[in-house]
Amino acid sequence: MNTHQTKIKVRYGETDQMGVVYHGNYANYLEIGRLDWLDAIGVSYKEMEANDVMLPVVSMSLKYLKSAIYGDIITVYTTLLKRPTASIEFNYEIHNSSGELLTTANTKLAFINMKSNFPMRCPKYILDELQI
Repeated sequence: MNTHQTKIKVRYGETDQMGVVYHGNYANYLEIGRLDWLDAIGVSYKEMEANDVMLPVVSMSLKYLKSAIYGDIITVYTTLLKRPTASIEFNYEIHNSSGELLTTANTKLAFINMKSNFPMRCPKYILDELQI
């Protein structure tokens, strides 16, 4: 639907002694992809928080197909699944520099009003940027 790609160089500190990315670091790669996706549509997470909106992750699933390794440039493809309501959902694919599919993932995040700590609808200014 609405896909954005982000390139990330795998750093030494993200790997084990075999040079393989530790599985917990993939959540960070998804977050980087998500924030880049927001930036690409003209929405800053910092501005969202200034407007009392936060997006906590409510679910995340990953399927590891092949290891990312130290020094590789990985590409995170972040795809919005549908028009957001009170939540927003993304699918991801992570590929290595050879184009091989390493990981697939999905996250769902809830729009939360920071003052009330209750769910809210996706702000209109975000919907306006989506053009869907």
